[in-house]
Amino acid sequence: MTIHLTPDDMRSTRTPECAVRTGADPEVWQLSWLPERTLTRKQAFAGMQLDELLSDPHAVLDTRAHAQIEFCAAAVGIAWTEAAGRLFIRMIERLDGDPEEVAGQPTPIGRPRTATWLFAHPDATRRVVLG
Repeated sequence: MTIHLTPDDMRSTRTPECAVRTGADPEVWQLSWLPERTLTRKQAFAGMQLDELLSDPHAVLDTRAHAQIEFCAAAVGIAWTEAAGRLFIRMIERLDGDPEEVAGQPTPIGRPRTATWLFAHPDATRRVVLG
């Protein structure tokens, strides 16, 4: 798991999510999966770590990973369960539609697999409701 950092963005090697600096202030950041919140650089990095940890199937049984997930979620100011739900919904939206339309932001890494490819049915759609 690697997060590539530049002065203007953070990108994951594991997931298509990213964090970008918004405006001239180097401390004002936004996560692609949490666009309504303005974060500090440190919080944005914690959000990227949270995304990678929640995307790691090996973390399911790893108690250290659970502690890291809790820590990163607290740093971002979100419950880890809400973060997991948001990331899951974004994944489903990418699979069901054009990645350019997901939250109005381009998918930073490659084109994801389509629902048709995964389920071998051209009309495959899913709706996810949390709460």
